[in-house]
Amino acid sequence: MTETTGPNRPETTSAGATETSQTRIRPTRRGGGHPATRGRTTIADGVVEKIAGLAAREVLGVHALGSGLSRTFGAVRDRVPGGSRAAARGVKAEVGEVQTALDLEIVVEYGVSIADVARAVRENVVASVERMTGLEVVEVNIAVIDVKLPEEEEEPEPRLQ
Repeated sequence: MTETTGPNRPETTSAGATETSQTRIRPTRRGGGHPATRGRTTIADGVVEKIAGLAAREVLGVHALGSGLSRTFGAVRDRVPGGSRAAARGVKAEVGEVQTALDLEIVVEYGVSIADVARAVRENVVASVERMTGLEVVEVNIAVIDVKLPEEEEEPEPRLQ
C-alpha cells in the first residue's frame, strides 16, 4: 500500500469526514485568553474611601464621620466647586492589588451601644467594599472620637463670602 504525502494528503476529522490540509480552516485567535482577563483594573484609595464612608453612614447610631475640625473644613470644601470629598471624610484606605485596610473616625449618637454600632459599621463597610470592588477587606479599624448629645446643636456650616 502506498502512503500519500504532501500538501494534499487526506486526513480524517473527528466527525469521520475526510478533508485535505489545504482546505482545513483553523480558527483565528486574537488576543490572549478570555476578554475579562486581559488588562489590569486599579482602584484608587479615594474610591474605596467613598464606598466605606457611605456604608458607615448607613448604620443607625452613626451621627457623623471625621473630627469636628475635619467636618468644618469639609463643609467649606464641599461648597467649593470640584472640592467635594464629603463621602470620604473620616475614612482612610490603604489599597493594594487584592486587599484593602480601612481606618474610620466616627461620631455616635448618645444612648446607642458603641460596640453594636462598631460591629454594624464593620459588617456594612466590609460587605459594601468587597461587593463593589472585589478587594478583600483585611481590617476595619474604628475610632469613636465623639458622642453626639441630644441637646447639642448642629455645628453651623461656615459661610463663604
